[in-house]
Amino acid sequence: MDRVKIFSMYLPQYHENEENSRFWGKGFTDWVSVKNAVPLFDGHEQPERPLNDNYYDLSKVKNIEWQANLAKEYGIDAWGIYHYWFNNNQQALTKPSELLLNNKHIDMPFFFAWDNASWKRTWSKISGNDWAPLNDNKKNLKNEPEVLIEYKLGNIDDWKIHFDYLLPFFMDHRYVKHNGKPLFLIYRYEPKINDMINYWNELAQNNGFDGIEIVLSYNPFHGIPKSINKFYYEPLYSGWGSYIDRFKRKILKNKEQVEVQKYDYEHIWKRIIRNAKKCNDSKVYYGGFVGYDDSPRRGKKGKVVIGSSPTLFGEYLGKLINICQEQNKPFIFLTAWNEWGEGAHLEPDSIQKYEYLKKVKEIKEKYI
Repeated sequence: MDRVKIFSMYLPQYHENEENSRFWGKGFTDWVSVKNAVPLFDGHEQPERPLNDNYYDLSKVKNIEWQANLAKEYGIDAWGIYHYWFNNNQQALTKPSELLLNNKHIDMPFFFAWDNASWKRTWSKISGNDWAPLNDNKKNLKNEPEVLIEYKLGNIDDWKIHFDYLLPFFMDHRYVKHNGKPLFLIYRYEPKINDMINYWNELAQNNGFDGIEIVLSYNPFHGIPKSINKFYYEPLYSGWGSYIDRFKRKILKNKEQVEVQKYDYEHIWKRIIRNAKKCNDSKVYYGGFVGYDDSPRRGKKGKVVIGSSPTLFGEYLGKLINICQEQNKPFIFLTAWNEWGEGAHLEPDSIQKYEYLKKVKEIKEKYI
């Protein structure tokens, strides 16, 4: 088989746009949350700062080109760019991927990961993304709508419009294809999505592909829908604990949480490796992670993974690569290239500098 490839997830949040400004204030991006983060316990390294205070703007081609050159230099094979398509009338954070599409000289393979959920306010009980809980808490917004942008899967006419938007990306020579099919991740399963996938498969074939390679994010707490062909095992689901742990946390959320939830880096990685070793399902792909700390967004209601280091990251990434090679798995999804608001980034920071990127390159040269 071909060598295992490292795909790193990519957040296109870092540019001023109408949605961010309307919901959280003029000029808001995830950098605001990152800069305003505070340490919540002894040894908690917050705020994290990008190396040389490089708080880049992804509406500028030069910054995307800088990222691409850096990723290629250190062995990242492709970006998995988060895709925010809520309905035919509302999309968000599309500018970086559209700039990438229109600037063919940027030599970086990519694919989309559709975060198919509504954007909501922090206090809403509706399932979805609450991007800026601390920013919500600073404002008197209780009379504001709970749902900021509503996600709707729609029907066949909507699916055609969405596919037609994606088609120029799929046709791009840099867009990742697997077995002649454009790769497309979907994060949230709903039964009707099977009909959309079947229709998209027909449309892809009509446009010269062998179909479309849909990979669903696998949530072990929700089970596996048998109708979906491929799954991506998100790495951090290995760390958030059992049903009992989740029940305890749910109770805690109904009270005043006094301290951020802490998890052990090695413990999560060991579970990732253990789950991968015992998996005999060719439909399941694996994910690894750099680190995790969403306290910049959520404060003491967040989760912090402690004990991370480039050395441990490299050790476990190497083990995961070996497993993938033994099981003929073609790629690993890595969290993340630039999730600064969740403490998951390969991009260099002021403390570790390039050490995590160096580990990717070192481990790939050793094992692949």
